[in-house]
Amino acid sequence: MTGHSVQCPIVELRQYTLHPGQREVLIDLFDREFVETQEAVGITILGQFRDLDDLDRFVWLRGFNDMPGRAQALDRFYTGPVWRAHRAEANATMIDSDDVLLLRPVPGYSGFPAPAIGRPPAGAPAPPSLILATIYQRDRPFDKAFADFFHQRAHPVLAKTGATPMASLQSEHAPNTFPALPVRTGENVFVWFARFADQTHLDDHLRRLDSSHQWQTDVLPDLSATLAAPPQRLRLAPTARSSLR
Repeated sequence: MTGHSVQCPIVELRQYTLHPGQREVLIDLFDREFVETQEAVGITILGQFRDLDDLDRFVWLRGFNDMPGRAQALDRFYTGPVWRAHRAEANATMIDSDDVLLLRPVPGYSGFPAPAIGRPPAGAPAPPSLILATIYQRDRPFDKAFADFFHQRAHPVLAKTGATPMASLQSEHAPNTFPALPVRTGENVFVWFARFADQTHLDDHLRRLDSSHQWQTDVLPDLSATLAAPPQRLRLAPTARSSLR
């Protein structure tokens, strides 16, 4: 995991709660109007997803070069013509859009690689692949000791059971440089992401992990002891135009 180039030093993990039945409306609008137009102002659209465990939740990831650049890019997009033209339609689908984690790559380990060049056009079929995001929380910042524990002890078992982490991120505690869009503050999270070919492969990983003696005896007790809550898993199905797929 070490030595990878970091494409996005700042990442937002955004989870939207939508009005019932509105997720496909928002996905259609997002994939058609909000991908290239955000990238045109310096935002990297890493991925957009259906949450498989909540029919009314839309999850997406976007990245920035730094916090000042984030402020400038968001200001350009949200004061620009495309958002002004479609914001009413987008906002009408949403109950809550404030569940946002501001993240940065874990120092010494990999963030997301550069997105693949080119993405399918609007209306293309969604891929069968899935992304699993696992969120750890604790009552103090995640430090180098935890990162080393995760990558030296947890990572090998996760890989052996079919879930090689593709990126590891942790809380970015810098002040929110675009306060018009709230983010969750005062929290300490560590989030790792893995990619699976399809639901069968994800289910197989979860079964193998649960039955892994090494995980249950050598990793899980020490991991659980440092966390403030049980891990949260997001099972995410990429939309047709998601770069992460």
